[in-house]
Amino acid sequence: METIITLLSSATAQGLLWSFLALGVFLTFRILDIPDMTAEGSFPLGGGIAAVAITSGVSPVVATLLGLLGGTIAGLVTALLHTVLKIPALLAGIITMTGLFSITSRIMNAPNIPLLGENTIFSFLQNAGLTKQVAVIIIGLLLAILVLIVLQWFFKTELGLSLRATGDNPMMAQTNGISNQKMRVAGYMISNGLVALSGALLVQNNGFADVNSGIGTIVIGLASVIIGEVLFKKAGLLGQMIAIVVGSVLYRLILGIVFEFNVEPTDTKLASALVLILALSLPRLKLRKKN
Repeated sequence: METIITLLSSATAQGLLWSFLALGVFLTFRILDIPDMTAEGSFPLGGGIAAVAITSGVSPVVATLLGLLGGTIAGLVTALLHTVLKIPALLAGIITMTGLFSITSRIMNAPNIPLLGENTIFSFLQNAGLTKQVAVIIIGLLLAILVLIVLQWFFKTELGLSLRATGDNPMMAQTNGISNQKMRVAGYMISNGLVALSGALLVQNNGFADVNSGIGTIVIGLASVIIGEVLFKKAGLLGQMIAIVVGSVLYRLILGIVFEFNVEPTDTKLASALVLILALSLPRLKLRKKN
């Protein structure tokens, strides 16, 4: 019983922090219908910026916001490559992702930065007597609720509706006077800002920043999105976003169960890929069973 509780609390804590990555991936892959690989560069960028800021004496809250800002700028770069220079979306994301590795390395000035003994965004609750895991769950949940409220409000504004229209039908949106280029720029920036926010939070939770931490993040984000979509098919936009947060927690729970069978840490990415394959296959398997 104790093992189950530990597994659930760990999956919830990790899943809530990873959910911002999943929401960012959802915005480009589902709403804008753009395969954006920038996430694999903006994730470690957000973490690296936050780690450098914290070790330099900056407030953890400000450091987290700086990480988010870094991801937003990374999204802007990819957007300009795609919309202004007309580089295909997939290739534009790969170019930015590749360049961000060097930029993150330059910012960190080291392959990794430990945060042992440093105050983090979770330290306030820890100092109040809560365990680290409980502090992470509370902060992660509060931030997730805040982000969901802001996104729900944004998608009801004229800009948000225009962005959704661009993803649904670019030609029709342009006919109605919507600038597809501007909407894609906004989408890229918001998406990668959320991805970098996830990176900044996870760095503080894990206690170190690593320049290679972005490898495989697209798979993690997509797995969370697809698990959420499989569970909640006919939900509205807010329901979809909540489902993605739940999907992120479930994804971490599935991985946690997998690692209970003494899977080697080096097989993490393989386990992630297999979970994604399973999530993608579920709808087809259900359809075959029904037929």
